[in-house]
Amino acid sequence: MSSFQSGILEPLPQQAIFIEFQLKPGSDAQEVLDQLSLLDIDEKIVVGLGQGLVSAVGKTADGLRAFPAFDGPGCEVPSTQASLWCWLRGIDRGELFHRARKFAGIFASNMRVSKITNCYKYAGGLDLSGYEDGTENPVDQEAVAAAIVAPDAGVLAGSSFVAVQNWLHDFEVLDRLPVSETDDIIGRHKSDNEEFAEAPVSAHVKRTAQESFDPEAFIVRRSMPWNEGLEGGFMFVAFGASLDAYEVQLKRMAGLEDGIVDGLFKFTTPVSGSYFWCPPVTEHGLLDLTALK
Repeated sequence: MSSFQSGILEPLPQQAIFIEFQLKPGSDAQEVLDQLSLLDIDEKIVVGLGQGLVSAVGKTADGLRAFPAFDGPGCEVPSTQASLWCWLRGIDRGELFHRARKFAGIFASNMRVSKITNCYKYAGGLDLSGYEDGTENPVDQEAVAAAIVAPDAGVLAGSSFVAVQNWLHDFEVLDRLPVSETDDIIGRHKSDNEEFAEAPVSAHVKRTAQESFDPEAFIVRRSMPWNEGLEGGFMFVAFGASLDAYEVQLKRMAGLEDGIVDGLFKFTTPVSGSYFWCPPVTEHGLLDLTALK
């Protein structure tokens, strides 16, 4: 019986590399799937397939779709949908670099690397803004229920869907804002990570309160900070048993539900966005691509 990719629910690693690929013109998508089927999958790697790769072999994965692009009041959410995604996890940046090179080399004849982001754990698990992400994450069996397709779902059982966005922070804005204002943006006190009721309705924790949606929109966040030179931000990663929960949260953040834009947009901007299907894993540690056959 297949299970989910274990890295999805493992604690965040000290170091990580996120890689996105696009199919090359005239590529052999079936060869890519054949190569994927030979990968050893353990807690150090998570792999997701985009709609373009799946449709290129004439198949579908129920629930998979392209990341939506839309405009909200004073904000934009772009789509940069990739064909394949990989999250390499570890503790040594050099070792991860060599693993990334090897992984990319497997697919070099059919795919090009479109985005590669080095991430790391900061201050025990904070965003570079100084606030904690994922405080309201489900845990234990509730995390499994939120992030993993149920065992009775046929060939998709053990799958997960993931939303991946790269957010670029404006640190000059952050440096100018008093802590009281950034607390209002987040809806939590930076000093103790406690939520406070008097935060404005635009506060991030109020815009994304998972239990406030109908149906409830629970996801499991596995986001990590990144920087390149003096630019940096957040690689937002959210796993779900479907893509619906994240999408309704994002639309509310952008003000499409009620015209109220999430306070986060005051200091950070999404610069990429993709959805992926993360296949289950067989008892032999290989990706189970049965749903695509």
